[in-house]
Amino acid sequence: MRIQNRVAHRRIEDLLAGIRSAPGRIAIAFVYRDFRLLWAGAFTSSIGTWMQKVAQAWLIVTMTGSRSAFYLGLDSFLAELPLLLFTVIGGVISDRHDRRYSILMSQITQMLVALTLALLVFTRRIHIAHVLTLSFTVGCVRAFGGPAYQSLLPTLVDREHIPNAIALNAIQFNLAQVIGPMFAGAALSTFGIAACFSLNGISFLFVIAAILALRNVRSPAKGTEGFGIQLRDCLRFIQDSPSLANVMAVGFFTTFLGVPLFTFLPIVTRDVFHRDVAFYTKLMTFSGAGALTGAVIIAWLGKSRHMGRILRMLLMFFGVAIIGFGLSRRPGLSASIVFAGGALFVMSSSLATSLAQLLAPPAMLGRVVSVYLIAFLSGSPLGSIASGWLITRIGSAPEMLVINGTALTLVAFYFLIHGQNYKDFHSLWRNQERSYDDRTGS
Repeated sequence: MRIQNRVAHRRIEDLLAGIRSAPGRIAIAFVYRDFRLLWAGAFTSSIGTWMQKVAQAWLIVTMTGSRSAFYLGLDSFLAELPLLLFTVIGGVISDRHDRRYSILMSQITQMLVALTLALLVFTRRIHIAHVLTLSFTVGCVRAFGGPAYQSLLPTLVDREHIPNAIALNAIQFNLAQVIGPMFAGAALSTFGIAACFSLNGISFLFVIAAILALRNVRSPAKGTEGFGIQLRDCLRFIQDSPSLANVMAVGFFTTFLGVPLFTFLPIVTRDVFHRDVAFYTKLMTFSGAGALTGAVIIAWLGKSRHMGRILRMLLMFFGVAIIGFGLSRRPGLSASIVFAGGALFVMSSSLATSLAQLLAPPAMLGRVVSVYLIAFLSGSPLGSIASGWLITRIGSAPEMLVINGTALTLVAFYFLIHGQNYKDFHSLWRNQERSYDDRTGS
């Protein structure tokens, strides 16, 4: 086994030596077998997930009529609410047990939910309460599978290639956002909504197979501390780490003020442009293409001494793009702005995720990631429900987007002036880990 590991390590070093050029740098994490497997499985599953996102949003719009804005926001809120409640528990579990088990549990449950939705739609017994309940169920299992997946990912590559691995993971997710809505549009027009849910259920088999095929997975050491002590140590570490707290705040505002741009695209499609699902899927495809472009740029950029400043500048541009979309009444211009918004969103979120993982000591990677995910992902349900309520008060989705975009631009400008630059985040991480070791006596 040791000889095989040495041979594999030498092979990786040889591959790395051959792809130091700029084009090769974009895909440098693919030299690791387990990362390739997980990427391919997740990519296939993500295509199905985006098909379901499109179908479910359109299903809610057609089922709820004039109250669709409220129910779209409520559905997003219920899908993300469990992340507020249970993600930190999932993070502690991911630092104590084999992360693959949590991921498998999450994927299998989501597969069953998709197939249940397909059956309810096919038998014409679907009700909005079913959609909301199943969205909440998916959110619960994501709260345990998400931290496990995000903390497993950086263990499959060397530490210097973590930003590239995160960007490549964003590429698969956002490439799926390009392909998924196109497939969803074809499936909706040809076979109906049930087909989208069925195909999503089948797609989970690929990521399940990839998880089962992983070989060189480093399981976390359980440690002697109790569950509560491990959680307390993580929260103290973050409290004593202004750099991490800053990244988490940026992540929260990115989703709280930015995600409603994508959540309420069906409302804009219907009320502003008076189009059908074909135009909605077109906007989603442009958003995915932009996100894919942004992810490729971040993969090429890799580790940078100015990641913090770049992050906040991108966030400011994202706010301006949201304002522009809210003001636009031209379909072509709006599609172009959605493309830019998708790119800026994924670039901001990828950089924030990379910084959070680079600033986390390996011993508590799962816990730090779980707290970051709470900050990042909780912004989506809170922002969706707040934006949905705002639309009901002012009567216009575009006006809500102008308000959100203005607020995001101001927040980004504040962090640009007062935030840290992380010019040497490896030194920051070493100092923080040393402080953690001193407190725990390890």
